[in-house]
Amino acid sequence: MSTAFIFPGQGAQTAGMGKDFYESFEVSKKIFDRASELLNLDMRALCFEKNDRLDITEYTQAALLTTSVAMLRVLEEKGIQPDVCAGLSLGEYCALVACKIISFEDALKTVRQRGIFMQEAVPSGVGAMCAVIGLDNSIIEEICDSVEEVFVANYNCPGQTVISGKKEAVETAAEKLKEAGAKRCMMLNVSGPFHSPLLSGAGEKLYEVLKNVELEETFDIPYLTNVTAEYVTDTKNIRELLKNQVSSSVMWQQSMEKMLENGVDTFVEIGPGKTLAGFMKRIKKDVRMMNISTVEDIEKAVEILG
Repeated sequence: MSTAFIFPGQGAQTAGMGKDFYESFEVSKKIFDRASELLNLDMRALCFEKNDRLDITEYTQAALLTTSVAMLRVLEEKGIQPDVCAGLSLGEYCALVACKIISFEDALKTVRQRGIFMQEAVPSGVGAMCAVIGLDNSIIEEICDSVEEVFVANYNCPGQTVISGKKEAVETAAEKLKEAGAKRCMMLNVSGPFHSPLLSGAGEKLYEVLKNVELEETFDIPYLTNVTAEYVTDTKNIRELLKNQVSSSVMWQQSMEKMLENGVDTFVEIGPGKTLAGFMKRIKKDVRMMNISTVEDIEKAVEILG
């Protein structure tokens, strides 16, 4: 059995996430408490209680990383380790923690800055993102190429792709995509045109932060990067990849297909929700898929993986 740990990105957040882990496991409690201390932020209030800040990018990213790592630590404590990791957008930082390439503390401080830079990169209301359902990627790419300031942001799974760019341009592209046969085009409730060249400035600022982050030179567990859908096995390109990741397409479908080609047969989604499990059903139906988002899920995972 070959096991991948995969981590969701922004959009998976939900009030109450991680609360049962905080109350059930000391190792999880320590992660939430450490995050509060490092960021001078009440992480429990942010994650466990209904509030407006959880959906604001500069808070969302730190909250999701904290929650996913709090869940990851329980699996590690029970002796369950992955053979490979990946994370969707923000989730890539959780993958780096799981692979022991970056410390939780450094990842947390970095994603806090990443969230701020991404939010500040484009004034509110200028950018937009739109999910395109039921259309071939080659047609989506062709239409994006024909409309200025629109780009493919996420290749999620067959039949679901996200475009990003200037608001008016995205709306124009959405109309063209519907005419070309898209089943639906849904504008997303996000604060910016993420994973488009409009965020390259945010990537440059992030790179300055990453220069001061310590990365392990040797690591045993590889991960797949969103930028190329290729395995990363050494440290030297990681900072550049994380810089580019902010403004380039997320190659999620391609990353999962690469893992499947390489014999991964068990995928464990760690974090709130079941977004990645939904994508996987469209990529390959008959693969073993587990979710870790509640304490009960841990027991099931230990039975199968322990």
